[in-house]
Amino acid sequence: MGSSTALTTKVTTGSPYQLDKNQVSRASSALLRHIKSRQDEQEATATKKTLIGDNESDSDADDTPLHNEAVWLVLTTKKHVVDKNRLKPGRIAIPHSLNASPSLSICLITADPQRSVKNIVSDPSFPQHLSSRIEKVIGYSKLKDRYKSFETRRQLLSEHDVFLADDRIVMRLVTTLGKIFYKSSKRPIPVRLAQIDKVDGKRVKKDPKQKKGDDEPSTFASTAIVAKEIEKALNSAPVHLAPATTAAIRVGSSNFTSEQLSENIDAIVKGMTEKYVSKGWRNIKAIHVKGANTMAMPIWLASELWVEETDVVEAVEGEEADDKTNKKRKQIEGEGEQKLLEGGNKKLRKQKAPEDEEEASSLAARKKKLEKQKAQASADGEAVSLKLSSGPAKKKKKSLS
Repeated sequence: MGSSTALTTKVTTGSPYQLDKNQVSRASSALLRHIKSRQDEQEATATKKTLIGDNESDSDADDTPLHNEAVWLVLTTKKHVVDKNRLKPGRIAIPHSLNASPSLSICLITADPQRSVKNIVSDPSFPQHLSSRIEKVIGYSKLKDRYKSFETRRQLLSEHDVFLADDRIVMRLVTTLGKIFYKSSKRPIPVRLAQIDKVDGKRVKKDPKQKKGDDEPSTFASTAIVAKEIEKALNSAPVHLAPATTAAIRVGSSNFTSEQLSENIDAIVKGMTEKYVSKGWRNIKAIHVKGANTMAMPIWLASELWVEETDVVEAVEGEEADDKTNKKRKQIEGEGEQKLLEGGNKKLRKQKAPEDEEEASSLAARKKKLEKQKAQASADGEAVSLKLSSGPAKKKKKSLS
């Protein structure tokens, strides 16, 4: 008999559609301990370190994968999250940034002209902790001209850790950068760099019929606003949605504390249920947390497998209709079997009909032939009898005369 211990615990008071903080904290602590112990085992059992990964400096990026493993939140829904693939990623603000490393390399892709953004980044009022990490600023036209081949795109992908893109041209990057970028974890994160016109503190809506000319330069926001938007993008978790019942969002790293990981998980679950998952909590089936090479640990499981109560009613009605159909089919099959039994002789007759017709025709032909022979024989017999009867009479007459 199986154990009755529950995999997850839920809150004792309030709505069941919320995370239990104790459950999340215990799962986070257990996962981080497991990742650390496995890394220690790998280091202890390794006979020799590779020349590429053996670095004395802790700040070197080559040492990061071994001690800074990504932690993912896997959210499973009852119905598809979206109807079609969304190549433009969404963003959810998190309390503990995934991009806090001072050695992070950022590539900023902007609308033309790129010189305007370069001037903003090099401005003395632009935050130093951001400008020091933005290693490349490139406009869309130059990106399109320089990085046409797969080799150059792979090189660009390997040179930087994070790619930020002006939200005005982010969808054009799908064809420009191709599957090399969009099949990796470094998809460009949209960031607002455009200047927004406001009147009396309210945003002015643009006329959709009025299109910007190709030669007309793009306008950019002030230095403070651009810095603020870049900071918001770096302090957010990107969300890539596809027409499926599963979504994976990076929530932290193995160098996080269990409290930091728990707070990020809580923020991302809240953002997903409020902004991206239709029907919110009622559409969520399960929530797990896992490392890059670990088993998934459950932190929340749904008690119901349906979204709406009407789904269950429709399912029952469908089962009743299926039962009626099955009964009718069985009745028809029973009647058919009876008819087959009753009409068995007829079927056999029908199967033997061609042979019977041949025999009947041959018998009729033989019978007809016999009748003809009989008629001929009777005709010949009558003729002989007439000859015999007429012969002596003539002789008698001659003798008398």
